[in-house]
Amino acid sequence: VQLQASGGGLVQAGGSLRLSCELSGRTSSVYAMGWFRQPPGKGRAYVGSIRWNEGSTFYADSMKGRFVISRDYAKNTVYLQINNLKPEDTAVYSCAADMGGEGYSYWGHGTQVTVSS
Repeated sequence: VQLQASGGGLVQAGGSLRLSCELSGRTSSVYAMGWFRQPPGKGRAYVGSIRWNEGSTFYADSMKGRFVISRDYAKNTVYLQINNLKPEDTAVYSCAADMGGEGYSYWGHGTQVTVSS
């Protein structure tokens, strides 16, 4: 499975952004897709995930409310909508694939999100 994240950029605080993660390859084996972020100088943090077939979503407690994950099954694409952006949302956002419920073993290159105050 290959993953390609896109949609990042420079946004003013209070704005919204939708990130995309396009999958290619052995997508029929995908169990879940996750979004993660890594702020400058900090470790990578789990944002949330979506079960690929059934569409159920899960979020880290600190991410509930402003982050919405969805997927377009026909386009093999997962989305991360971020609303009411804050400067502390500045980070590299990455998507990852969990094949068969055994953890995130496939990662795409991240996309940079920078929020100005």
